[in-house]
Amino acid sequence: MLASRYLSVSLRQAKAPTRSYATFSPTATFAGKKNAEGKYTVTLIPGDGIGPEISESVKEIYAAAKVPIVWEEVSVAPILKDGKTVIPDEAIASVKRNTVALKGPLATPIGTGHVSLNLTLRRTFSLFANVRPCVSIQGYKTPYDNVDTVLIRENTEGEYSGIEHEVVDGVVQSIKLITRDASDRVARYAFHYAESVGRNRVTAVHKANIMKQSDGLFLDSCRKVAEEYPKIQYDEDLLDRVCLQIVQNPAPFSDRVMVMPNLYGDILSDMCAGLIGGLGLTPSGNIGKDASIFEAVHGSAPDIAGKGLANPTALLLSSLMMLRHMNLNEHAAKIEKAILGTIAQGKTITGDLGGKATTKQYAQAIVDKLRN
Repeated sequence: MLASRYLSVSLRQAKAPTRSYATFSPTATFAGKKNAEGKYTVTLIPGDGIGPEISESVKEIYAAAKVPIVWEEVSVAPILKDGKTVIPDEAIASVKRNTVALKGPLATPIGTGHVSLNLTLRRTFSLFANVRPCVSIQGYKTPYDNVDTVLIRENTEGEYSGIEHEVVDGVVQSIKLITRDASDRVARYAFHYAESVGRNRVTAVHKANIMKQSDGLFLDSCRKVAEEYPKIQYDEDLLDRVCLQIVQNPAPFSDRVMVMPNLYGDILSDMCAGLIGGLGLTPSGNIGKDASIFEAVHGSAPDIAGKGLANPTALLLSSLMMLRHMNLNEHAAKIEKAILGTIAQGKTITGDLGGKATTKQYAQAIVDKLRN
């Protein structure tokens, strides 16, 4: 029997430990309203490369599952406005109006071009916490069978603040920004999250031994927030040591939530994804005060775009986090069972999972399970 892994809970529910991808948020609530037909409108950002293909799979599967959602499809391709590259106003208005969005992969230029659209979206909607759960998936064998990690990453500042300048010719300075407000906010979210899903420990991951002021401020925030949660154990560990320990034995990390600044979260979450088979099997949610965006965090893979080779699993699993966030739990459970059941059977899966199915064939296998 497949256990629920994409669970949404509230503080009123029992806090027994659970292997789950939870989306509980103490500061971000779903404020969407049903239309006359009893459906919610959700913003869909298909993205670049394989994004439109995997987004289409999600739409087909949701239609088969009769999820009460109307998709409002928008593009975030940057436009010039007052001499700056910005996200189109229509896209911003859509997310603000619907308060929830599902996003496919977006290409980020390396070294040149416009600023990262992912970073721009996080800033535009103050998506302060990135939630990245990684759970071993039955039917897809990796060297690890017991991965069950939850990582919460501060999502708005740190080394990703984008504050860079050339000091003199050949010398570039990049500034790491850490603020008390942002640190308090993500720390409090991590403790609320741990409490809500029955994880009894929060571990702050840092490099305060080197960056004593910036990471030191982050740790100070975590320590003060920890005092508000006496039932949750709190500890701290160095980033490099956590990386070493997880790849040696991930099991001890199944009882905790890890919280950390932006760059460390980017590195560690991708490493954890590698333990379960890669980013193609890893969901992600970005939580903000007024809106939340759920996304596939893998690349746009332009080399296979349009060839029917893309795996939509990461976007599908991210969409389950979204459904739980919207309290559409029964629909999420039904789709989850079909996805995990299809992977476990191993007959109609895409090439990256060891199969030979096309994107459409894999999606159709999930649809068939839903209908049967």
